[in-house]
Amino acid sequence: MLTVAALASLIILGYAAFYLIKCYAVPFGPCRRCKGAGERRGRIIRLKRECPRCAGTGKRVRVGRRVIERIRTEYRAGNQ
Repeated sequence: MLTVAALASLIILGYAAFYLIKCYAVPFGPCRRCKGAGERRGRIIRLKRECPRCAGTGKRVRVGRRVIERIRTEYRAGNQ
């Protein structure tokens, strides 16, 4: 029988595995600043402008994908 701590650990590991698989398969997610629209209103002058964070695409690289690429780069640098 699983204890509560073991069950919680399995759920967290399952979620982490799912997120890494998702980051590997779909590396881009919606921009959090413009909510995927690619444009946002200015603070002082309320005109619509291109989102500076995603450059108007509405997509950003997921944090998990950056971690995967960092690990991959370090692995390749160590094997040369």
